[in-house]
Amino acid sequence: MTEEALEIERKEIAKQYKLLLKISYRDLSKDDKKLIRSAFDVAVDAHKEQRRKSGEAYIFHPIAVAKIVASEVGLDATSIAAALLHDVVEDTSYTLADIEQLFGETIARIVDGLTKISSMSADKDVSLQAENFRKMLLTLNEDVRVIIIKIADRLHNMQTMDAMPPHKQVKIASETLYIYAPLAHRIGMYNIKTELENLSLKYTEPEVYNDIFSKIKDSKEEQDAYINSFTKIIKNTLDEEKLDYEIKGRPKSIFSIRRKLSAQSIDFDEVYDKFAVRIIYRSDRDDEKFIAWKIYSIVTDHFRPNPTRLRDWISSPKSTGYEALHITVMGPQGRWVEVQIRSERMNEIAEKGFAAHYKYKNKAKDKVDDGLDAWLNKLQETLENQEISAVDFVEDFKLNLYTKEIFVFSPKGDLYSLAKGATALDFAFHVHTEVGLHTRGTKVNGKLVPLSHQLKSGDQVEIMTSNKAKPSGNWLDYATTGRARSKIKNALKEDEKVIAQDGKVILARKLKSLKITLDEKTINQLVVYFKLKTSLDLYFRIGSGLIDNSKLKDFATSRNNAFISFFKNRIRKPSNPEDLHKEEITENFDQIVFGKEEETFDYKIAACCNPIPGDSVFGFTTVSEGLKVHKKNCPNSLQLQSNYNYRILKAKWVDSSQSDFKVELLLSGIDTIGLVNNVTKVISNNLLINMKSVHFDSDDGIFTGKIIVVVKNISVLKNLIKNIKKINGIDKVTRV
Repeated sequence: MTEEALEIERKEIAKQYKLLLKISYRDLSKDDKKLIRSAFDVAVDAHKEQRRKSGEAYIFHPIAVAKIVASEVGLDATSIAAALLHDVVEDTSYTLADIEQLFGETIARIVDGLTKISSMSADKDVSLQAENFRKMLLTLNEDVRVIIIKIADRLHNMQTMDAMPPHKQVKIASETLYIYAPLAHRIGMYNIKTELENLSLKYTEPEVYNDIFSKIKDSKEEQDAYINSFTKIIKNTLDEEKLDYEIKGRPKSIFSIRRKLSAQSIDFDEVYDKFAVRIIYRSDRDDEKFIAWKIYSIVTDHFRPNPTRLRDWISSPKSTGYEALHITVMGPQGRWVEVQIRSERMNEIAEKGFAAHYKYKNKAKDKVDDGLDAWLNKLQETLENQEISAVDFVEDFKLNLYTKEIFVFSPKGDLYSLAKGATALDFAFHVHTEVGLHTRGTKVNGKLVPLSHQLKSGDQVEIMTSNKAKPSGNWLDYATTGRARSKIKNALKEDEKVIAQDGKVILARKLKSLKITLDEKTINQLVVYFKLKTSLDLYFRIGSGLIDNSKLKDFATSRNNAFISFFKNRIRKPSNPEDLHKEEITENFDQIVFGKEEETFDYKIAACCNPIPGDSVFGFTTVSEGLKVHKKNCPNSLQLQSNYNYRILKAKWVDSSQSDFKVELLLSGIDTIGLVNNVTKVISNNLLINMKSVHFDSDDGIFTGKIIVVVKNISVLKNLIKNIKKINGIDKVTRV
């Protein structure tokens, strides 16, 4: 770089630093500014030789992360300084001891936590990313600011990812959707969560993102006009009550619109709640609840409310700290509108997360909000359990991140918050682990119910316990929350270990009678022969009688006769053939090529998403079933691309002229005379489509239908769906 360019860069760095101090959510004292200045000087010195992939000086990244922490999250000077220093120990010659000497123990602890998250030893047998998440979450209980700065770091990386190669963009975006966005949601950082989701969609499904983005842009004028017409109707009454308020329109995020389009198989124009109206009022803390219900009364005086869509999170705040009153009313032009009523304090907590609680609760600066603290304590129990594999842990943990909440009561009237969909057994484990492990039965609202009974808000739940009761394998089918499932798995494993200890002794005795020595080689042969995963599985099955004398004799015979050929064949076969979907496609097509070299390999089509020619796809190398091909928007793609990126293979269709593919279509609409005939005529008129089966049901004028057709590629299928939709009476056509 020329001296002139360097001078311009230095001025820009100074400008960004001043902006950081200016936009801070907190009032910064002289000491605060002095601390931030020291951290800035050290970061500039440490990163002076480094540049990002885009070519800009590396120091712009920690400044940007600090700006997010200062303004969008609203943390204190300690956090801002730690954000500026977050990459110093990992990437430069500065040590943790240097940081502690210069800035004290607290900042050193936060920087250490952030450094631990980033450094990870290679281990091919375990998902690196899942283990990384586990390590990251372990830092939560030490200092929650570690995770918040990490989320801010991820946000800035997502905002500046254009210089990266596409495969890295997809990997990072998948990780973000898989864990960072749900974490931001759970900590109450809703604005950041929404931006992380939108940016992730931009890289995982760019065509979909750009399409929705342009449609939202085009409809903005219409949206503003609608909000103005809505506001005019209630404005006079609100003013008469002398309320201090403002009314805003909140557009639905691109990601949530995408989710709705997928879940309901509808078009963009059919999404009616593309925005919500938000009424934000200013009041004393004591009057907040009274004024919220006063505004509710004014709104419902003018617009008829939907009685099933009232959400009162003021009386019972969410466990994330979120407070608001949500109502859905019939607005102008006969459109349902969600109205969110919040005080200025509630709005700040919704946008900034738990950090905004400090401002209003006058607590000690380092003390985390009570609700978050309780959640962290529960999380620590799961984290300390080393029995769960990293991938299982992340899956269980995720169950508790995004879920909506219900509120239920104990027999004494204590209020508990649970994930929506939680069962009576989940409640038992929520109360206490020992209560859960010894549950004999459950009562809801005074009536005996199964352990699998799904709870609803307002239920009163009683747990009956017995010292003799203990978990069975079925309990995993009855529990939905990560906490309950984790405790049940642990209990089952303990029982399994006891049986396995006896099984090992029994196995040694039985093998001795067959003149076979129980050594490591024999154990490996037995595990492969019985299609098991570990020696513990083997000992457990022996101990519980699932593998008897006759099966062991068969093993001994096969071992003596043809061990070598048998062993080779076994390791090529799926370890769990009974788990394969009965309709999974197993033909080896030659239309898909893999990797940069566009090589051809044997593969199977994944039953979970059943891609056909023309779909965007990727290859995934399984442990026991070879290469599988998934659609890019497969429900499992996020988990696979985030946790097992090293097993992902780039894939694409190159020729689809020789093979046919089976597709299932679901139809619904108004039953009219000749409808079935019209549908079958559209299909039979197309020479490239063969109809395998058709089934229609009619119920009081409404019909549903299922058609299985065989097509050449995606364009033929799209054309067919388009033509079926044109038929009079057809409402929806969905590809399964």
